[in-house]
Amino acid sequence: MKALVFHKIGDVSVDSVPDPIIEEPRDSIIRVTSTAICGSDLHIYDGFVPQMEDMVLGHEFMGIVEEVGSGVTNLKKGDRVVVPFPIACGHCFFCSNSWPTQCENSNSKYGPDGGFADQKGAALFGYTDLYGGIAGGQAEYVRVPYSDFGPRKVPEGLTDEQVLFLTDIFPTGWAAADWGRIKGGETVAIFGAGPVGIMAAKSAWLMGAGRVINIDIQPYRLDMARQSANSETLLWESEDQVVEYIRSITEGRGADVCIDAVGMEADRNFLEKAKAVINLEKGTPKVLETCLRAVRRAGVVSVVGVYGSPFDNFPIYRWFDKGVTLMGTQAPVQHYIDHLMQLVVDGKVRLDDIITHTLPLAQAPHGYDIFKKKEDNCVKVVLKP
Repeated sequence: MKALVFHKIGDVSVDSVPDPIIEEPRDSIIRVTSTAICGSDLHIYDGFVPQMEDMVLGHEFMGIVEEVGSGVTNLKKGDRVVVPFPIACGHCFFCSNSWPTQCENSNSKYGPDGGFADQKGAALFGYTDLYGGIAGGQAEYVRVPYSDFGPRKVPEGLTDEQVLFLTDIFPTGWAAADWGRIKGGETVAIFGAGPVGIMAAKSAWLMGAGRVINIDIQPYRLDMARQSANSETLLWESEDQVVEYIRSITEGRGADVCIDAVGMEADRNFLEKAKAVINLEKGTPKVLETCLRAVRRAGVVSVVGVYGSPFDNFPIYRWFDKGVTLMGTQAPVQHYIDHLMQLVVDGKVRLDDIITHTLPLAQAPHGYDIFKKKEDNCVKVVLKP
């Protein structure tokens, strides 16, 4: 089959690789009909999350069931499904407590320590050997472990584009807002107007937020946030400018909820890059640090942007003094997906309006290139195997 393979930093290509096979009774084989490039894929592509061996990337995918193992009774050949990006067993301590991203059984590198380069949580599709080494879905076919727990059947009448983002970015945006404890009327400042930031804005509105602001350095992304999520927008010019604006519209207090939908790959100047090299850091915590300044006392900072290393001089004093609740991890998709699917079915949310590019799988390297470089007003790339 054909698949998008990561070889080394900045080097991906569509190659011929062996077809996946059933390896365990709870496996299924999915013929991929749609898959997408995620900002998290760029973490591997750019070397922020290390991967030394060739690997099929991609954790946002859906398709048709081609084969099921003997332990899968809820799916059959021909079923059309979306697949959550975390791989989880469904019955361990964490899965039983609605935290599939902390599954104890799916990742051979699992451990309680959560170390930088050794112990991680649940396995993720196509997301490095540290996260299970399981081939991803930017491919014609994919093996899906624990298929009796993860995949969800797609209701009749819905297109791929309407439900594809239930795999990751909509549940991730929803988690960010949910962790913010939005009850109604809050001011929510979302750092990032990429796909996850826009989905977080849609989610905040659905939960009853009173004011939603997306902040970004790219004007075209802010245009998309206004168009797709009906959010207010603010062009980032400096940390002080952003913090002062948010305080100015909240009677000096700060936002009730700040969402970091950027993570460690925020834009950096030369000195920030030099500091990271000296301190052996990956990327920068500047967006998270800005969130801690921009949030009100006793507010919530919700983090769905990925961070992959320790950071020197992190302002823990500000978190403590302000009494801020800080929450973040990979989104527990299996916990949210059924509710979110129903929102799509009921027409309460639209997910496909952020798609800017639809390409054949053969053009996936071009998709990575324009997504990384933010060219051609690229917000979200969908690939068709």
